[in-house]
Amino acid sequence: GKLEDLIVALMYPSILYDAHELHKAIKVTSNISIVYTRDGTDEDVILMLLAARSNAQRQEIKAAYKKAFGKDLVKDLRSELGGKLEDLIVALMFPSTIYDAHELHKAIKGVGTEDEVLIEILASRTCDEMKDIAKAYKKEYGSKLEKDIMGDTSGHYLVILVILAQGNREEGVDESRVEKDAKELFAAGEEKFGTDEDKFINILGNRSAEHLRKVFDAYKKIAGCDIEESIKDECTGNLEALLLAVVKCAKSVPAYFAESIRESMRRAGTDDESLIRIMVSRSERDMLDIRAIYKKKFGESLYSTIQEDTEGDYQKALLYLCGGND
Repeated sequence: GKLEDLIVALMYPSILYDAHELHKAIKVTSNISIVYTRDGTDEDVILMLLAARSNAQRQEIKAAYKKAFGKDLVKDLRSELGGKLEDLIVALMFPSTIYDAHELHKAIKGVGTEDEVLIEILASRTCDEMKDIAKAYKKEYGSKLEKDIMGDTSGHYLVILVILAQGNREEGVDESRVEKDAKELFAAGEEKFGTDEDKFINILGNRSAEHLRKVFDAYKKIAGCDIEESIKDECTGNLEALLLAVVKCAKSVPAYFAESIRESMRRAGTDDESLIRIMVSRSERDMLDIRAIYKKKFGESLYSTIQEDTEGDYQKALLYLCGGND
């Protein structure tokens, strides 16, 4: 009975217990699984054990599952789940750096280039994160991230993507250069007939976020408008989208993602690919900050928006990642 279940549970190390519970929850067909198999898949157990765990714990569970049952947990999950829930749970099973590399590779090597994914990841990750992503990309796919970007994009857009992919932004604030950078940006855009994109790319792609925030304040005094307004006036297409993302992330990465999540759920039909990618990649980075900014900016909690726009076990998993209802 229940007492037996409790005593047995207490005898397992926690990670191994999670692996056994997952095995019971998944409808697996091998002989070794007969003792643990239920009829059908218990999605609630899967959600509780995976969405509510940290990424590091999920990697340990995956290893314990393999050792205990000789099976690949991700393959077993794929065989039993489906649709958006499967996409979300499988995404959670990647180590975070490999997940970013995977999303970039899919964006570049899929049918057409998913520029929205390239822009989101390259504009928002720190220098250290980008270097780790580039290493993971090379290890997983046998080619250099920069080379693949160069083969799939062009023009000024390509140039700033490559700069961001290198993860070599300067550190700190150079006070002696703040005013100079602001004047150069103004001269390259608002003051010039035609835009000197190279100036925008060099300054926005190479300066630190702290330095850029001071440049943007100085720019507003000189130009009489925000840098975003000038970028919208002077640039178009993917270059415009990427430069705007860089500016937003320099100002506040959580605010950038709060806005991105809002857009993903307030379009005609929810953009689930973007929603999954953001919720998975930010759940352990800055979700509390995203939630606070989301509530302040949009007047409702992220939790309640997810409840309105999604349903079923997919909704439950997203709410686990979101955390509390502010």
